[in-house]
Amino acid sequence: MPLTEVAAAVLLRDGPAGPEFLLAQRPVGKVYAGYWEFPGGKAEPGETAYQALGRELREELGVTVDQAWPWLCREFSYPHATVRLNFFRVTAWHGEIAPLEHSAFAWVKVGEAASVAPILPANGPILRALALPALYALSHAEAHGTAAELARCGQALANGLRLLQVRDKTLPAAQRERLAAEVVALARPYAGARVLINDDAGLARAVAADGVHLSSTRLWEVDRRPDFALAAASCHNAADLARAAALGLDFVVLGPVLPTPSHPEASGMGWAAFSRLSQTSPLPVYALGGLRTDMLDTARRHGGHGIGLLRGWC
Repeated sequence: MPLTEVAAAVLLRDGPAGPEFLLAQRPVGKVYAGYWEFPGGKAEPGETAYQALGRELREELGVTVDQAWPWLCREFSYPHATVRLNFFRVTAWHGEIAPLEHSAFAWVKVGEAASVAPILPANGPILRALALPALYALSHAEAHGTAAELARCGQALANGLRLLQVRDKTLPAAQRERLAAEVVALARPYAGARVLINDDAGLARAVAADGVHLSSTRLWEVDRRPDFALAAASCHNAADLARAAALGLDFVVLGPVLPTPSHPEASGMGWAAFSRLSQTSPLPVYALGGLRTDMLDTARRHGGHGIGLLRGWC
């Protein structure tokens, strides 16, 4: 079956109770009538996905895109067509939204179960990806000491950090287990806060962590998705990204993007290479390596979901 290129828009706004995204209902007479979807449509001959996005939003919702960032690229086979969905996060537009080619539209709070149903089957993973925060923090007790790192975690969680990896693989096993258990305990009072353990499923279970983060080496050693609510991996190239997608992981980090203090001799892949890789990934991609918190928009412009930081996240 031929592959149909589709541009899909995740319109985002600040709602009264937090960030919201827009879903639109397919009208009577169309395939999957009554189902809810992200607005968008097929690219016409000669159109890029971004050009198709702008045209479709003018035709379907009556708005003009001012700012849109590439995000995910997923293929899905329906009985009537196989589509490649190029998702964009649209954060600025002008004009008043109206359902010109849909039966209705609805704003849904990010991270909560959709208030409308049914939703097109291809969009389930997109809803889960939207709930991931923009910042992924990696612990660094090896440099700071355990007590200082726990204080840093506590402060960051109080300030809104919601995704944290216990890394520190060179710590003695007993010390690393104590660190992991205390980080999990610090995170539990905060709604939506999740902790992953790097490369140790046994430790993750022992401390009741939310998931595991596979190193790029371990990524190729496992033969199935780890049995946790959340599973991620470190990637360095297109093959790693494809492997993570095949395992059905929830997200990846990709890098190093820029030189890092620990490896100043390595130039990093650069933003152009990061963009080429991330924009073809069906999984959310965090940029990692030599970054700062003020580089979040740069990562998003290049297809990243967010940024991962070992330093400077508190």
